[in-house]
Amino acid sequence: MGSNEGKELPVIVRVLDATASEAARTSAVCAKLSHACTDPILYTESSSCLQDLADKTTDILIIDLETIGGDEALEAYAVRCPKAVIIAVSSKGSVSRAVSAMRAGAHDFLTKPFSLDALASKISFQLKQRRPTQPAASVAPQTVQPAVSFPEFSAPPARTVPVRPETAGMNRLVGTSAQMRDIHDQIARMAPSQAPVFITGESGTGKELCAAAVHDLSERRSNRFVTLNCAAIPRDLIESEIFGYVRGAFTGATDNREGAAEQANGGTLFLDEIGEMDLLLQSKLLRFLQTGTFQRLGDTHTRKVDARIICATNRNPVQEISAGRFREDLYYRLHVLPIHLPPLRERRDDILPLAETFLERYSAEERRGFRGFDADAEARIISYPWPGNVRQLENTIRQIVVMNDGAAVTYDMLPLVIRDQSSRPGTLIDLSRERSRAAPPPSRPFGTIEPLWAQERRIIEDALDAFDGNIAMAAAALEISPSTIYRKRQSWTARSM
Repeated sequence: MGSNEGKELPVIVRVLDATASEAARTSAVCAKLSHACTDPILYTESSSCLQDLADKTTDILIIDLETIGGDEALEAYAVRCPKAVIIAVSSKGSVSRAVSAMRAGAHDFLTKPFSLDALASKISFQLKQRRPTQPAASVAPQTVQPAVSFPEFSAPPARTVPVRPETAGMNRLVGTSAQMRDIHDQIARMAPSQAPVFITGESGTGKELCAAAVHDLSERRSNRFVTLNCAAIPRDLIESEIFGYVRGAFTGATDNREGAAEQANGGTLFLDEIGEMDLLLQSKLLRFLQTGTFQRLGDTHTRKVDARIICATNRNPVQEISAGRFREDLYYRLHVLPIHLPPLRERRDDILPLAETFLERYSAEERRGFRGFDADAEARIISYPWPGNVRQLENTIRQIVVMNDGAAVTYDMLPLVIRDQSSRPGTLIDLSRERSRAAPPPSRPFGTIEPLWAQERRIIEDALDAFDGNIAMAAAALEISPSTIYRKRQSWTARSM
């Protein structure tokens, strides 16, 4: 229903937790709030809580995700109290779960066990955002960044406030493979620190998204995330781009200009492709990292800023040092918190979820009716090596959507370079390596020569065992159509009858 937003009335707090003792403990947060509260209303069942949310005023809702059956069910509660502060709590804290809870309508996420002080701090912050001390007309418009932290995630208090595109960085790091789960964990641990982050990985693996995620999860999220691509700027201009210049510093400098370092003051400076930076400028960057001070080009005044540095490169930094193209002392200054993003071919479990995400996005953008991939297209997408990584996959799906339409993406809709089996030397899936991840299949001693159908059955079943029954991936490894596996299995069933 409604809330007491904008009125000087006691706030109404509701707590839903299947464990009565946990609900009672959580409700004790009211004593720590500076706002006056009515007696908190406690629920151990979802149905009664939903009914009250629909009929009665609510200012704060603290809800246990396990009690309601997961973050997917949270939306039903959020729509019943759209102006209330919603705090989602869970004993299963993770980056992906917190992001899902935010998408479903939560403003904060806390992992159990949490302190009442932490809960009170988050509630007070949200209430303060909803009860400004100044008249609205006197407040200058601002672009507000999403307040996101881990293990607590905070969403923007006002959903109508414009948000910059980079803040979706963490949301766009799609992947449930072991490698991506490890990267999510690294990002969550590194974000609260002020130390430099050094991201490596091939082109197209998502290094800028990773940097944006670190920023969005840090305490600097309310300030700017400034990106500078060192490879895209001529070497004689990159110093002025980083540190700025004063009027008259060079021909064409008709005014004073802030560089990226000043623009990122209080926030994060992301230096992409730092391996392309000139050695002379590397020494100036090292001094800036050591002291936080610099001079604009053509200026004698020393300036000081507080900016966290995140850098990325698609090169091997150790090889670059050996070749004399990268300063060793700068490397050790920057390489404090390293993150390596694996190529897409090394995390095949993420290929299909990524493809489906891009298909949904661009189908909506281009007003197409695609809902998924047929079996043959799915198998080829999974088996293709994707040398351009996620960027190539995204652009391929976008091309397919623009040039075609239908209920499902078929094999014939794939670009020729993707369909061409002969264009992938050395990119076969290593079936023995995949099989070793699971328990090895039982050996089958050969006493006699097996019939061809029996050998086929053994080979196909081995492939299915290696991929935990995933027909599309088994077919990709065997370089046959998934429909072939379906037909073979039907014929085996007929033989056994």
